[in-house]
Amino acid sequence: MIKTYGCQMNEHDSERLAGLLVADGMVPAESLETADLVVLNTCCIRENADNRLYGHLGDLKALREHNPDLQIAVGGCLAQKDRALVLERADHVDVVFGTHNLAAAPSLLRRARTEGPIVEILDAPEPTASGDQAPALTAVRDLPWAAWMTIQTGCDNSCSFCIVPSVRGKEVSRPMDALMDEARGLAKRGVVELTVLGQNVNSYGRDLTRRGPLFASLLRELGHVEGIERLRFTSPHPKDLRDETIEAMAETTAVCEQLHLPLQSGSDRVLAAMRRGYRAERYLARLAAARAAIKDLAVTTDLIVGFPGETDRDFDDTLEVVAAAEFDSAFTFVFSPRPGTRAAAMPDSFIPPEVIKERFARLVAVIERSALRHNEARVGLVEEVLVEGTSKKDPSRLTARTRQGKPVHFEASSEDVAPGSFARVAITHGAPHHLLGDLVDVTARPRFRSRIPIAAR
Repeated sequence: MIKTYGCQMNEHDSERLAGLLVADGMVPAESLETADLVVLNTCCIRENADNRLYGHLGDLKALREHNPDLQIAVGGCLAQKDRALVLERADHVDVVFGTHNLAAAPSLLRRARTEGPIVEILDAPEPTASGDQAPALTAVRDLPWAAWMTIQTGCDNSCSFCIVPSVRGKEVSRPMDALMDEARGLAKRGVVELTVLGQNVNSYGRDLTRRGPLFASLLRELGHVEGIERLRFTSPHPKDLRDETIEAMAETTAVCEQLHLPLQSGSDRVLAAMRRGYRAERYLARLAAARAAIKDLAVTTDLIVGFPGETDRDFDDTLEVVAAAEFDSAFTFVFSPRPGTRAAAMPDSFIPPEVIKERFARLVAVIERSALRHNEARVGLVEEVLVEGTSKKDPSRLTARTRQGKPVHFEASSEDVAPGSFARVAITHGAPHHLLGDLVDVTARPRFRSRIPIAAR
């Protein structure tokens, strides 16, 4: 069983790892209690991820008392960053591996059976790997009609709050030919929705050309792959969102009308302290250019509350920019100092918790106001949706997503509309975080091959 913490890159790494373990002769466990192996794929972006990890490791120690043969492995970003700490706080862990040697995990687990606990962390990807180990074709996915594909690992930016460059390394772009082969292979397996991943997808290919990025060209090429109906990407960096990328999004039919553009703060002073490389005015200008070129574009973002030294005026600036941007939704975070980052050592870092709580609530209110306005404006439209399965909150309804990535719930059963189908739904209600609608018809049935489900997270 694999338990994943953190971002989509980690989710995809878990899919790839599941594929490697299946290829090594393993079968996904039905439950934690029946598992012979548990892998925790970790994140170190926020402190609560650390705390959750060590809490789960404590639970696994108790579980092993009932199952002495249980193997426990820890991989991912926290393992890369704090390799010694993992074993210091959890001496019952059998294998610790990092972000650069995920492909070695099966062999490390085999060795640990006879050699005892193993820690193997590489400081950089092996030169022969070219960022191309265990690609998406071998992954075991939750949704067989939707796939992630890593186009680039690492990051060359130096945002003061971010630990990613330390645990993922410098940017390494995968060759475009390898990506195209992988995309065509996924399409042949029935994948209709492809999301390309990178720490800063805008800069994809810059290390290959030693000149300019190739991301716009990649979007156009992937958009021509037969069978890929929806193409998404995450995450771009606002300072690198070029006109050529906006044009490629507007002109490539498969590219969905969705843009995740992390703002982080609306204060120019805070943005400078964050080392983001843009001002609020520049961000809004790039956003306006994208909306002007791409009809019906939905925009989401990331925002941090309580960055070191954030004043009331700084936060008011953020509220103004967020209101002007009119986001469809946002991931909002309270600043979490990560050892090893510039922000962790900044003076004036303490902001009273009650102030942060009040700011957070005000920010969410502004975001939900624009989200509700956008979703209510869709009432009366007939949306093309890709069906994901039964709603987690209401078993009488199915959940699907529009091209803009908005969740839609409608009455039907998975027997009537199979997950992976395309359907048309008439929107009847808009809420801040979802849409409701009535099924009009099913336009395309799924065509994916049979799958082995990945372990529950």
